[in-house]
Amino acid sequence: MKQVKMAVSVWLLAGGCVAESGVPIEPPPAFVLTFADEFDGAEGALPDLNVWKLDLGTGPNGDGWGNGERQYYTGRPENLSLDGEGHLRLVARAESFGSREFTSARIRTQGTFEQRYGRFEARIRVPSGQGIWPAFWMLGNDFPDETSTPDEARRGMWPRCGEIDIMEVRGQQTALVAGTIHGPGYSGAEGITESYRLPEGGFDDDFHVFAVEWDPGRIMWFVDGVLYHSVTTAQVRTLVPLPGATQPEWVYDHPFFLLLNVAVGGGYVGSPDASTMFPATMLVDYVRVYERTP
Repeated sequence: MKQVKMAVSVWLLAGGCVAESGVPIEPPPAFVLTFADEFDGAEGALPDLNVWKLDLGTGPNGDGWGNGERQYYTGRPENLSLDGEGHLRLVARAESFGSREFTSARIRTQGTFEQRYGRFEARIRVPSGQGIWPAFWMLGNDFPDETSTPDEARRGMWPRCGEIDIMEVRGQQTALVAGTIHGPGYSGAEGITESYRLPEGGFDDDFHVFAVEWDPGRIMWFVDGVLYHSVTTAQVRTLVPLPGATQPEWVYDHPFFLLLNVAVGGGYVGSPDASTMFPATMLVDYVRVYERTP
């Protein structure tokens, strides 16, 4: 059952947030809520498009979003909608659309909500299946978008913008979640990563809370309150670069925006096979962001 209800998405600078029922959303100790989306609304409705921008298609270069993904992202209710019970649905489907064999959804808060440091968390139930790739993650706000000038786009290109993967799950290994950062000198397969294994069952069996606590010089990853990974500035700066690679840099001292998506295929998970069941649905109960209190 959903822990709190809210009528709309909210942004707050301080003072907390009150649910539709009048019950406040209680922040973790030492934090104050700055953003929340509880995904309340009518079944079939889109999420608040004043908050979430839609990523559509196969990527700016048509290459599967740089990962060889096989889906076409859409903004159709078939792929992205509220379920009427306080959840957001991101649904991967096996269907021909836009020259691809699969469809799905990807959304971001770039330009609408961005924050430097704090606690970023979501309560999610992931889909399962070979080749299914659900994720909750962040990119630096200098990552280029449709408003960027060519010069801005060059300066903010990945991985220089920085990437913080709060949750990535391979659909064929749903008991494992990975937390990773990608930056100059440690991107792609060389990202700094750690995994957490559920003691019982898989992340597709029920909802779990995935979070990072990000402070100057340190990022920590949690699952259901359990700390399983931590990276510091010192660790990044002491990495030994590969031959010909960029000198590793810490690029986590500016605002980042949020992303949610379900990819199909790509280098991280491989392609779907005959065992993969569609539709594959990720349910998001809420997304909440906090700042540390002074």
